[in-house]
Amino acid sequence: MLRGKDIKHAQGKLGVMIVGLGAVSTTFVAGIEAIKKGHSEAFGSVSQLATIRLGKRTDNRNPKIKDFVPLSKLEDIEFLAWDIFEEDAYEAAIKAGVLEKELLDKVEPELRSLKSTKAVFMTDYVKKLQGTHIKQAANKYEYAQMLMDDIKNFQTEKKLDRLVMAWAASTEVYIEPHAVHDTIATFEEAMKSNHPAISPSMIYAYAALSLGIPYINGAPNLTLEIPALRELAKTNKAPVCGKDFKTGQTLMKTIIAPGLKARMLGLSGWFSTNILGNRDGEVLDDPDSFKTKEVSKLSVLESILQQDTYPQLYGDIYHKVRINYYPPRGDNKESWDNIDIFGWLGYPMQIKINFLCRDSILAAPVLLDLILFTDLAKRCGMYGVQEWLSFFFKSPMTAPGLYPENDLFIQQTKLKNTLRYMMNEDLITHLGLEYYDEM
Repeated sequence: MLRGKDIKHAQGKLGVMIVGLGAVSTTFVAGIEAIKKGHSEAFGSVSQLATIRLGKRTDNRNPKIKDFVPLSKLEDIEFLAWDIFEEDAYEAAIKAGVLEKELLDKVEPELRSLKSTKAVFMTDYVKKLQGTHIKQAANKYEYAQMLMDDIKNFQTEKKLDRLVMAWAASTEVYIEPHAVHDTIATFEEAMKSNHPAISPSMIYAYAALSLGIPYINGAPNLTLEIPALRELAKTNKAPVCGKDFKTGQTLMKTIIAPGLKARMLGLSGWFSTNILGNRDGEVLDDPDSFKTKEVSKLSVLESILQQDTYPQLYGDIYHKVRINYYPPRGDNKESWDNIDIFGWLGYPMQIKINFLCRDSILAAPVLLDLILFTDLAKRCGMYGVQEWLSFFFKSPMTAPGLYPENDLFIQQTKLKNTLRYMMNEDLITHLGLEYYDEM
């Protein structure tokens, strides 16, 4: 791993390749173009707005992260997007209905220039959608070669120095790990035989990792955690991270649950329900796709609350998650949480949360941060699972055998300490004893 002055600077252009040109992607791209033109700021982005403390509090060294580590500039980003519908980013953004037309019109030329590239898509994996702008190939290995051709053409045409790929497409059906996932050889053979355990998201990841390109999994799909793709990431020295962008309801859980545990308040039940009407809601209306999302959303509380360590407080939790497709809601998802807790002498209390959130507005800055940080990791010589980026995911990836850390505040400390380590700064423990004389 390279550190400090040895880190390769972000010179030249960064190619950002997005799978899916839907609500999240168009909100992200339109936002980047609007920020570049001075129409808004990067609200919600840790990489652009957050500061990082260096040294002692008395040193008063608190630069912005973007001024502390050598991140790529927004002006240096070029876009490629694959999608199953033949639209440009302006048309797709209008259809998504997240951003007002007045704002989109200010960046219309830039959005019009981003036209969707034919996607790898199979209805067996996303049953609620019917693609019309899709590639045709004899087998899944051939699809991967087509994607690699797209990537190479993009890099040549735009004269790119570096690349990052991110999955921002729909949630696929639930897939169990299979023997064909065990090695690169078995995985490639399975692609050639069109094995059902090889999903489109795996094909995209294979294409990126084969070229040593960082890959971000923004959905709960089984993808990067399979041994074959981990091995490929290691072999070709590509950073990977995932999975499932942490945005609305789960973000609230990773904020509130650590607070309950910190004060040793018990939890009896946590009931969560959502209504949403965008393409994500339509896809999740299919039980097989919902199962993939459900596993991701349910896993958060277990690791935070440490049920085995605190059985009297959290050993018998009733945790239920519901997602309901409601077209009139559009991208403005509404979630309700009923949380039954208990305190001193077992007396019950309740917390109720009604969160009217905008999924794509929350996801767009997460996507930006992940792209910039994975590009930084690549330039530092880091590869494989980037657990320090867990802050941004519902189901953070870890090394085999490790449980994921879902406490948002521990994740934030890990993120910032990793940045400090990269730049040869002291890690912050928050001990604070050095400020007091009585020792």
